[in-house]
Amino acid sequence: MAQLANTDQAQAWNGYEGRHWARHQDRYDALNAELNGPLFAAAGITAGDRVLDVGCGNGATTRLAARAARPGRVLGIDLSGPMLATARASTAAERLDNIDYVQGDAQIYDLGAAGFDVAISRAGVMFFADQRAAFGNIGRALRPGGRLAFVSLGAPNADDEMWQLFGTVRAHGTATPDTGPQPDSLADPAHIAAVLSDAAFTDIAVEPARVPLRWGHDAADATEFLLGWGPVRHWLRDAAPAALDAARTDLHAALARHEGPDGVHTWSTCLVTSARRRESDTR
Repeated sequence: MAQLANTDQAQAWNGYEGRHWARHQDRYDALNAELNGPLFAAAGITAGDRVLDVGCGNGATTRLAARAARPGRVLGIDLSGPMLATARASTAAERLDNIDYVQGDAQIYDLGAAGFDVAISRAGVMFFADQRAAFGNIGRALRPGGRLAFVSLGAPNADDEMWQLFGTVRAHGTATPDTGPQPDSLADPAHIAAVLSDAAFTDIAVEPARVPLRWGHDAADATEFLLGWGPVRHWLRDAAPAALDAARTDLHAALARHEGPDGVHTWSTCLVTSARRRESDTR
């Protein structure tokens, strides 16, 4: 049974946003593919590990973890019913039999106690309403000394090509800002360390990594993809038709500057965090 908090995030990921990610599974996997190497290097998954994939989405990292952990098992948890349906279909198609999926909010879902050796997340932990509670719940699911590894977005930066693209679109929007957790909520290494320390983690390391991102096969393709993405739709939802046309024109021009023979690529800085659950919780 699903355990979902009644939040805007749950509604979004079971509505338009989740359907968009599920429908464009291959595109999102290509966009985020370069995050996999740093994430799995930090996680250090080995044969026999029991792995928890937090915010598993369409299941790309879950399936990678399952291959690395054999004969161990992997549990993928996500808010999104549409994305989990896609994950299950892909897992069946790839004939992986050491994966389970549950629909739930990792902040509150009963993950049991000390049942996992490793917890991972590829950009699936930035939207927790209560980060300390969420990482506390994840920590309790890890055995003492169990490992945590996740990738989160870096801070907005004028030199970062991904944030430049987002700025191009937001300049045309009139919508009020989101009041909930933002994509850069885990962009400060000191904040990450404080949150994880409070949640009974130790050996905390936060390292920046510059990664390439592939947005589409040409500027026109990438423009339409980005304009359909949930946050962009939010930024432009109150924009007049002329502003929408201007946003499309400016975004296309910005993406065209990054167009090459193998698609549209920008770079961005992410943070790769690793930690361990304390051997004994003395809080």
